[in-house]
Amino acid sequence: MKISYNWLKEFIDTDKTPQEISIILTGTGLEVESLEKVQPVPGGLEGLVIGYVKECVDHANSDHLHVTKVDVGGPEDLQIVCGATNVAAGQKVVVAVVGTTVYPVTGEPFAIKKSKIRGEASEGMICAEDEIGLGTDHAGIMVLDDDAVVGTLAKDYFKLNDDYMYEIGLTPNRADATSHLGTARDIAAFLKIGVTRPDVSDFKVANTSRTVEVIVENEHASPRYSGVTISGVEVKESPKWLKERLAVIGIRSINNIVDVTNYVLHELGQPLHAFDADDITGNKVLVKNYAEGTVFKTLDDVDRKLSENDLMIGNAEEPMCIAGVFGGAKSGVKGSTKNIFLESAYFNSVSVRKTAKRHGLKTDASFRFERGTDPDMTVFALKRAALLIQQVAGGEVSSEISDHYPAPVAPFAFDVTYKNIDRLIGQKITHGEIKAIIEALDIKIVHETEDGLSLQVPPYRVDVTREVDIVEEILRIYGYNNIHIPTQIRASLNNSVRPEKDTVQNQLSDLLTANGFNEILSNSLTKSAYSDNLDAAVKILNPLSSDLDVMRQTLLYSGMEAIAYNQNRRSADSKFYEFGKVYSVKDDKYSEVQRFSVFITGADTAEQWNQKQKPVSFYNLKAIVDGILQRLGITDYVVEDATCSKLAFGLQYALNGKQLVKFGPVGTAALKKADMDKEVFYADFNFDLVLSAIRKNKIVYQEVSKFPAVRRDLSMLIDKAVSFGQLKQIAQRTERKLLKEVSVFDVYQGDKLPAGKKSYALSFIIQDIEKTLTDKAIDSIMQKLIYNLGKEAGAEIRK
Repeated sequence: MKISYNWLKEFIDTDKTPQEISIILTGTGLEVESLEKVQPVPGGLEGLVIGYVKECVDHANSDHLHVTKVDVGGPEDLQIVCGATNVAAGQKVVVAVVGTTVYPVTGEPFAIKKSKIRGEASEGMICAEDEIGLGTDHAGIMVLDDDAVVGTLAKDYFKLNDDYMYEIGLTPNRADATSHLGTARDIAAFLKIGVTRPDVSDFKVANTSRTVEVIVENEHASPRYSGVTISGVEVKESPKWLKERLAVIGIRSINNIVDVTNYVLHELGQPLHAFDADDITGNKVLVKNYAEGTVFKTLDDVDRKLSENDLMIGNAEEPMCIAGVFGGAKSGVKGSTKNIFLESAYFNSVSVRKTAKRHGLKTDASFRFERGTDPDMTVFALKRAALLIQQVAGGEVSSEISDHYPAPVAPFAFDVTYKNIDRLIGQKITHGEIKAIIEALDIKIVHETEDGLSLQVPPYRVDVTREVDIVEEILRIYGYNNIHIPTQIRASLNNSVRPEKDTVQNQLSDLLTANGFNEILSNSLTKSAYSDNLDAAVKILNPLSSDLDVMRQTLLYSGMEAIAYNQNRRSADSKFYEFGKVYSVKDDKYSEVQRFSVFITGADTAEQWNQKQKPVSFYNLKAIVDGILQRLGITDYVVEDATCSKLAFGLQYALNGKQLVKFGPVGTAALKKADMDKEVFYADFNFDLVLSAIRKNKIVYQEVSKFPAVRRDLSMLIDKAVSFGQLKQIAQRTERKLLKEVSVFDVYQGDKLPAGKKSYALSFIIQDIEKTLTDKAIDSIMQKLIYNLGKEAGAEIRK
């Protein structure tokens, strides 16, 4: 949400700087994510002054240049060479003095320097409006009125005021702060000052010649509906002040009527909608639901099929607007509009939320209605908007305000006790301070006792409905920084399952970070396009967007998004890891599993003068996976070919029949989903199973063997379908006690071998920790290995 500093100051009288206000807002829970200086024109006319042309003569060495003497209010007149045809003595002009940077409408900014032009010194520039960003005219220099005061700063003459724009990370519960008024209320409460609302006392009804009948059929979805007509308006471009005020917060000007509705929306937080009154058939406005499947064309010229649950604003014949969400193509304000019907309503937040989601529409109005607007603001906002429309578009109010409000929304009423306030805050605050904060937040104290207060909270504070909410309000205005940290903290000891998840996670983080990896943290919400099985996806009932509509089923795509982000910024070599949960549902049973993923892509090493770069490979990833399991002491796993649609090929390690980890290069289909064309290697650990495996480990300490290990090698011919994992398992079953390690150190496949065959060279490390092995014992082990490898895997020993 964007907020203007100058706009805020229309509600509160304070000399606090923009930076100080930023700190106050963040402290009260409206976190300022950025503070940006905004200038009405680029450069803010800094360095430009009003000057008086005292002399103007033709340049001796040019047929079109002029040499002028200009008084800019300094100790000496400036000599300026000017090429404008309309420059003349006696004019008041805008002058850019030496050292000023000017910002033209087209082209790059440039600095004014003292120079010589065809032999004559020039100490500045007399400006045209397009040269300083004030307009597009370049027919000649700007000639000002005679009453312009020499030496006045141009930004003061043109009444340009710099502004500051706050970008506030508004949390969903703070529906009351979706406007400048709402934001100002928090600042005022903190500073213990008042809030000045706009004056609407000049509102008056000129006549009732254009009364529109309002009929509300669905009072549940529309508890309050207010409206008024204004006749004789002129739709045109908005005045400069209005366009500039909206531009600061990023709103594009459309026309004076629509701009006023946007202005009041961001000023008071009350959405408004202006209808062309001449398009309201039957002179009736009906707030109702239409039949399922009714086709309605919205302002964006899209035909939408309505649900029977969509609340609509219609005339006597057809719908005109999706209530609280989006206007219709026919009934909006046009260039030819002369009479308008102005709507200000309080719609049911749930109804608006469901309708906006159903049609995939997110607007400034629905943003506020979905969170809850102020039911007591509708008429005030109508009067404010009517006065502004009359100011910028003319016309007169041609009806009484129609206000359908059969069941007024009651304030939230409950009690709070001083004891609970002190207990939850952890510090005693004086009763006077508590009451002052509560009243500053527009909360009414109905009754006070020695123990506490009976309160009535205005209905626009939809997040303050319980005693604990009041405590939060007191704390954020009192100031979290004013709560003293105790010197002692008492806590109960807790028995936890060992090893602790966080401890293991930190060990792996240390290991990977030490090897050049960076940890990433991704949103658990992702887009349904990433789901291989949408039926198993946990869908979000009220998604913020189509890119955040399901819970993730894998960590793969969030990691690839991070890789793509870095690659798009010329960082092609990435090593990432992430801890996170994945979610699924089957037969209405929800599953939440902790996963751990590793990603590598790009080059294996940084570019060096003395060695060539080589891309990472499957074996780089395998070394990482094996290193992780070795660090955790997990060894009794079974190696299998990976069965994963997201991988082009790979391996998986299983433990007691459950998949511990799968890894390999990401497949083409998955890369395409993530819009990537570079090879990525990915490992996916079941972190819950990893923890379970560690808990079953028994750490046994033994002395380092005094007796040497022996290595023996075997070269064998095997079928291509036989994997190293199968050979390793056969070897480990054959000799469980003395065989310490099995490795493959050479693989050959080629036309010199029989069809369907490949050659493997394996090394075997044999060691007895109690005595030195004899040749006879070693040969006996090797003979058993040769026999079992031949019998179970069809291996033929090559001499």
